Amino acid sequence: MPPAPAAPELLAEPGAAPAAMPGPARRRRPSALWRLALPFGSLLLFLALWQAVAAAGTWSETLVPPPAKVWDAFLAVSTTRDGVRGYNGTYLVEHLGISLRRIAFGAGVGIALGVLLGLVMGTVRWVRSLFEPWISFLRTLPPLAYFSLLIVWLGIDEEPKITLLAVAAFPPVAVATTAAVAAAPRHLVEAARALGASRWEVVKDVVLPSALPETFTGVRLAVGVAYSSLVAAELVNGLPGIGGMVKDAANYNNTPVVLVGIAAIGVSGLLIDALLVRLERAVVPWRGRT
Repeated sequence: MPPAPAAPELLAEPGAAPAAMPGPARRRRPSALWRLALPFGSLLLFLALWQAVAAAGTWSETLVPPPAKVWDAFLAVSTTRDGVRGYNGTYLVEHLGISLRRIAFGAGVGIALGVLLGLVMGTVRWVRSLFEPWISFLRTLPPLAYFSLLIVWLGIDEEPKITLLAVAAFPPVAVATTAAVAAAPRHLVEAARALGASRWEVVKDVVLPSALPETFTGVRLAVGVAYSSLVAAELVNGLPGIGGMVKDAANYNNTPVVLVGIAAIGVSGLLIDALLVRLERAVVPWRGRT
């Protein structure tokens, strides 16, 4: 009988790379062009459906303006027309910049406090028992429930707006950090203690790196909650500000400007979330690999 054929890897020369596996074992990653085409295709489909609904005439243009009118509103609030500068004397980019500064300061304070308290709650059990019910209570409250109280306490200037955004961003980070710290690998903690590490060194070198991935998730959630609270924060004396612009335009049934403001909030939120994802990949490169 003829000898059986040798396996391909046995016939390969020493040091040569193994042959690629044929068939479905190799998964092809979608190309970058395809990944870009999907969101743009969905956007074009959404615009086409929007135009079709507006052209059907089922609702008035006050309720569902066509995309062309929204584009005209975008140009109007972004430029000077007939001596009118933007919306209420302020360009769209300036409205957005003022709101982003409020979010950066308010959400930044809430995130910093949430991370610090989460670290303490995750490592000290009695502190967690003391503060966890209050954080859960605060997390379930809608921003409008206590905004009026903040106005009574702090007035109608910047203080109640920033405080509202800080209070809204605080609970998600505190909850995520507490859970991540409490779930730190016990064997690593005990090994560090056995090697003579102090309590602070255990937290800094073991607990904190283990908690960082979930903490970043909490930060992203906190920024989203702050964005969803933006219009509520700018209900009173919110102009200039993108949320105040949306509220003021809604008072006059100026739906195109309302949609422009909503789109500006959404697009800026997507960009900020993308930046947070990039930052997370840079700071926590081991996420998903351990």
